[in-house]
Amino acid sequence: MPPLLFRQKERLQCASLSTRSPHPFSFHCFAPFYSVVQAIMPPKPLDYESLNENVKKVAYAVRGELYLRASELQKEGKKIIFTNVGNPHALGQKPLTFPRQVVALCQAPFLLEDPNVALLFPADAIARAKNYLSLTSGGLGAYSDSRGLPGIRKEIAEFINRRDGYPSDPELIFLTDGASKGVMQMLNSIIRNDKDGILVPVPQYPLYSATISLYGGSLVPYYLEEEENWGLDLDNVKKSVAAARSNGITSSIEQLQCIISACYILIRAMVIINPGNPTGQCLSEANLKEILLFCYRENLVLLADEVYQQNIYQDERPFISARKILLDMGPPISKEVQLVSFHTVSKGYWGECGQRGGYFEMTNLSPQTVDEIYKVASISLSPNVPGQIFLGLMVNPPKPGDISYLKYTAESKAVLDSLRRRAHIMTDGFNSCKNVVCNFTEGAMYSFPQIRLPPKAIEAAKKAGKAPDVFYCLKLLEATGISTVPGSGFGQKDGVFHLRTTILPAEEDMPAIMASFKKFNDEFMEQYENYRGFSRI
Repeated sequence: MPPLLFRQKERLQCASLSTRSPHPFSFHCFAPFYSVVQAIMPPKPLDYESLNENVKKVAYAVRGELYLRASELQKEGKKIIFTNVGNPHALGQKPLTFPRQVVALCQAPFLLEDPNVALLFPADAIARAKNYLSLTSGGLGAYSDSRGLPGIRKEIAEFINRRDGYPSDPELIFLTDGASKGVMQMLNSIIRNDKDGILVPVPQYPLYSATISLYGGSLVPYYLEEEENWGLDLDNVKKSVAAARSNGITSSIEQLQCIISACYILIRAMVIINPGNPTGQCLSEANLKEILLFCYRENLVLLADEVYQQNIYQDERPFISARKILLDMGPPISKEVQLVSFHTVSKGYWGECGQRGGYFEMTNLSPQTVDEIYKVASISLSPNVPGQIFLGLMVNPPKPGDISYLKYTAESKAVLDSLRRRAHIMTDGFNSCKNVVCNFTEGAMYSFPQIRLPPKAIEAAKKAGKAPDVFYCLKLLEATGISTVPGSGFGQKDGVFHLRTTILPAEEDMPAIMASFKKFNDEFMEQYENYRGFSRI
């Protein structure tokens, strides 16, 4: 039958069917047409192939393949020890009593009217709860200013003044839902397009690589020196800048020359993580001075991730803020270098990750820039108010003479002392294993041992379609239930392999965990190559 007559016959059939159908049109009559249209229609906006390419570039190993496999095994009934993320309360750390008392009263203000409230809560907790509620416009259920409650920003400014010895302006402090949101907000303000480069330490916390990818910037790595306890060598930073320039990335000093020579990528910021994540090193005063001088000469904004400033496990290298060193250096550097510093309630001895309380402080940013950052913060209306109160309590804890002071200090000291012991247990445990070497965790919450994989293990990983450190960590997970993060998720030198684990499992569980790790590791090494021994770095 000719095509035209066929289509006419089909229309007549459909018309006949439609008169007998309760509906004016019968779908099956249009099925052939629908199939053709479907075949030629473009993908829907949220089909995978239509997504923003920057979204697809994002990688976040902390919640990546290993975490997903660990979650599957947990559903199957296997006991999993999640050491992949710095999440203290999930691994058994108890919350500090005083901040939870204050926030409980703020969340349930009717308790303050109960005549028996003083039998359940100490007087200083009651007073602090009443004070915080007076700072809000309607309790914890009401939005705050987009920068955070002014009274809490004032408490943070006073904390910074005590810490650094220099006044801080509350108007330059913005509260955020965890420090990560602040980091993302600042990178969003800095990165304009894929021509903007950000210097990031490697190994690095993947928040930075993921966010730079998401916003379409260029990550410029500078390597920390494992042989020097993950120290920062400024020569490595300079080499990274030189290598980036040879690839078309440059600092703003050479921007005009690059415009002429068609180099359009500009290094605009440098990130430091102090104490380090995943490496645990603490930057010295000399390091910080070198970094600030470098940023001054190269016209870079310094992003100082200082969320682990309370987590220090040695006495030789205490935490010193980048802001203090900057202001100690005096003019012109102290007046010229732009600095943004980040802190949070998620780390330290608080470990209140789920409360999502963080802040950033800006130094030497123009009022116009601050206004623009405020405008963007206003899109989200308000950081969460309970998290803000946790911040206020962290920076302004009970003082000597307060009813809760002794209990608060005893709880805080117990957490920090235990973390220090756990840092030693884990470092010593790793260094007792075949082909494993580990620098001591000076600060933060992690160990980052190097795993010296035999060639046969690397070959096996390749056959399995896995990166060698991913292969090792998956085998570890399946055998022991210990969920870690492969070093490739943080960046590492070619041919060198690591894993990151937190030091957060309960102290009483640590010997058994390290014994389990050692048993797996030594059997793994024997399986893939007879142990020949390696000397420690």
